[in-house]
Amino acid sequence: MSFVETRGNDGIKPIEVSFSEAILNPSSSFGGLYVPKTLPNLGEDFIEKYLNKSYKELAFDILKAFKIDIDDNEIQKALDLYDNFDNPNNPSPVVKVKDDLYVNEQYHGPTRAFKDMALQPFGSIFSSIAQKKDEKYLILAATSGDTGPAALDTFRDKKNIEVVCLYPDGGTSDVQRLQMVCDSGKNLKVLGIKGNFDDAQNALKNLLASNSFKEELKKENINLSAANSVNFGRIIFQIIYHFWSYLELVRQNAIKNGEKIYLIVPSGNFGNVLGAYYAQKMGLQIEKLLVASNENNILTEWINTGIYDIREKSLKLTKSPAMDILKSSNIERVIYDLFGSARTKELMEDLNKNSRFEMSKDETKELQKYFSATFSNDIFGKKTIKEFLDNGYLMDPHTATCIKAYNDLRNKVLKTVIYSTAEWTKFSPTVLNSLNENSTKYSDKEALDEISSKFGANLPNSIKKLFSSQIVHDSIIEKENIESEIIKFIRKS
Repeated sequence: MSFVETRGNDGIKPIEVSFSEAILNPSSSFGGLYVPKTLPNLGEDFIEKYLNKSYKELAFDILKAFKIDIDDNEIQKALDLYDNFDNPNNPSPVVKVKDDLYVNEQYHGPTRAFKDMALQPFGSIFSSIAQKKDEKYLILAATSGDTGPAALDTFRDKKNIEVVCLYPDGGTSDVQRLQMVCDSGKNLKVLGIKGNFDDAQNALKNLLASNSFKEELKKENINLSAANSVNFGRIIFQIIYHFWSYLELVRQNAIKNGEKIYLIVPSGNFGNVLGAYYAQKMGLQIEKLLVASNENNILTEWINTGIYDIREKSLKLTKSPAMDILKSSNIERVIYDLFGSARTKELMEDLNKNSRFEMSKDETKELQKYFSATFSNDIFGKKTIKEFLDNGYLMDPHTATCIKAYNDLRNKVLKTVIYSTAEWTKFSPTVLNSLNENSTKYSDKEALDEISSKFGANLPNSIKKLFSSQIVHDSIIEKENIESEIIKFIRKS
């Protein structure tokens, strides 16, 4: 299967590329993204075939349906990394919390967040391609908290790979920061920046498109790529677990095969819900995709009005920081799928030049066939965390935003899956404030200890040991110094 460009072709880059080329070089013409030329149709009997198969078997066959140019043994080697999750047979368990509400727990991997579901196999495949081609790559990652630790973990000490991770100083939890700054991999560099996630992501996109930066890297015989969800190598693995959610509901006798369900995704950069959208287009029986945001509710406004306008907006720092984003990269892939490359280029250029774009009424109606959206604030999140623990289920503040969509957006009485994208341990002070109904400023360690002892919550060893780990990366830099710091790192490596 070949991949094409969301904003059309500039006459310089190839009109179509392979999967391996799309993930090695994710920046396409006019600053666009790569997408599959077509999506595989898995057929009506697909679910029935996989009811008795493992997650790895499901993943292998979905990847093969895309006809990616990766050897079978390399695919299997990548998928075998799910054996390092809490339960190798069920790396993304679906848990019933109410009669019609289920939670897909995506945080059972090595860094305790959903990014492991895609980045663990993605890192393995990327590294194998680089070694086969005998090429060296610099991987850039911008993170609002969870992409960074997952990217560093998957690429740690991999041959032919250097990684630079950008995170907003003060914009992540202590646990997330420690996961990054204590990582001692010899091929890794972590940079805190004075700014927010959008600043980090904009820097990443600008560097991916910068010919002068690429020329500097070429002097060191290094190519440039990215580990954010701008890279389709991430997205392809994010399609799989939506099929797994459906399979689990059938296995648990919650639904019969063929029944439609709602999926609710807490959304920041829109990659997770994009995977669900692609799954729906590939044949998964989804009634509608419900998008949950925090007070940075740009996605809610876009889906409800067709207008994406960040001119008067400033990023709000909330208790669900992984969703503190104003420019969501993956809406571009949805716009391309619905309206084509010419319209995508027009809208994205409007956003880049004017910090705004507006779709037509007909385009907005088409978007709303697939998506509904709402948002909640931190007060709602804290009340929700307490309410659910009082009934026996502990969740993090991102998962809590999904309950607003569950309460307000469903037009039919259908089984519903929400996506829990991070373990409570990543945001323990907020969780403890919720449970104790106070505003005390807890350190992460205080909150972790109290929640684990007072409420009997499991505290993974990987989280415990962070607080006695040595800090390796202590750089906090201005945004304008990002490129020069990266060049210095590359020349020292």
